[in-house]
Amino acid sequence: MTVLLVAAKAPVPGAVKTRLCPPADPVQAARIAAAALRDTLDAVRATPGVTPVLACAGRLTDAEDAAGLVTSLHGWTVLAQRGSGLGDRLATAYAEVAAAFPGRPVLQVGMDTPQVTPAALTAAVRRLERAEAVLGAALDGGWWALGLRDPRHAAVLRTVPMSTPRTGWLTWSALREQGVRAAALPLVRDVDEWPDALAVAAEAPAGRFARQVDAVRRALIPEGRG
Repeated sequence: MTVLLVAAKAPVPGAVKTRLCPPADPVQAARIAAAALRDTLDAVRATPGVTPVLACAGRLTDAEDAAGLVTSLHGWTVLAQRGSGLGDRLATAYAEVAAAFPGRPVLQVGMDTPQVTPAALTAAVRRLERAEAVLGAALDGGWWALGLRDPRHAAVLRTVPMSTPRTGWLTWSALREQGVRAAALPLVRDVDEWPDALAVAAEAPAGRFARQVDAVRRALIPEGRG
């Protein structure tokens, strides 16, 4: 059974989605992040035949919608992220999952793609069953999903610069240098800036994320013009 690992940051005002400010303020940005995380958790929970794990940076008890997040995580394994940078934290999370669930493949996603559906995650899991690794590129040059049949190969992430326009390509190259060939997953937009938030909300208009984005958008409309 594949472990579906969500790597996330606690949605604390001022600590997440700061590139949405402006137009959002820090509290609104954190609420958008909380909604994105809950939509992601729901999609993972609805994906059949996987073991859900969250690796979280920060304390969820300090987050916006803390009670809702805790409820959404009922039955999950929750790990604290550890490490000096994102690549190091991700590699450590893979290592901890490998120790806790030996012999299991791991598919990791983040909290920035709340439009991803259980069907898309199921397809990624099935793709990983036929490949050594899978990598889903993001429109900004990063990646939204990384799956490894042997999660120990995630150690290469410690050497990959994160949050750059070349992160996806560098991850792909680092895996190949270790003899790991990654199959491609569909290209997906992740949420970095406000135009991304609007586009992703339009892709998944029924989700919590879309409702929080719409709340900020409506607050920007001058009175009498809504």
